[in-house]
Amino acid sequence: MQDQLSHTFAALADPTRRAILARLALGETSVTELAKPFEMSMPAVSKHLKVLERAGLIVRGREAQWRPCRLEAGPLKEAASWIEEYRRFWSAHVDALELHLDRMDQSAPTKRKTRRRRRGPNRERDSRSRDHGYS
Repeated sequence: MQDQLSHTFAALADPTRRAILARLALGETSVTELAKPFEMSMPAVSKHLKVLERAGLIVRGREAQWRPCRLEAGPLKEAASWIEEYRRFWSAHVDALELHLDRMDQSAPTKRKTRRRRRGPNRERDSRSRDHGYS
């Protein structure tokens, strides 16, 4: 049996589900409204919602014909807390990189502006044009 954190990260692994959560962060809405921006069938959207519901990230209700969905932020808070424990590792690396770049900026001599060669797909065409006398 998977723990809550594993269910949360598995649900967050899919970009469609993350987009659904982003929409629900704006407020409660219907399944039909949630499905509008996606080019998929209602059963496919429903499968995504079931994954989010099993992970405890959303709650689906019933109010007559309207089936509202709303965000449940508890599992997201748990995931954020877990990630936060590792912040010191990446922030130390980011701080070291920033310090290194500052040192490079301070020790770099000022450069003269020079004409740069064109890069990308036109570079090959430009060299062929010169070879054949086109300008």
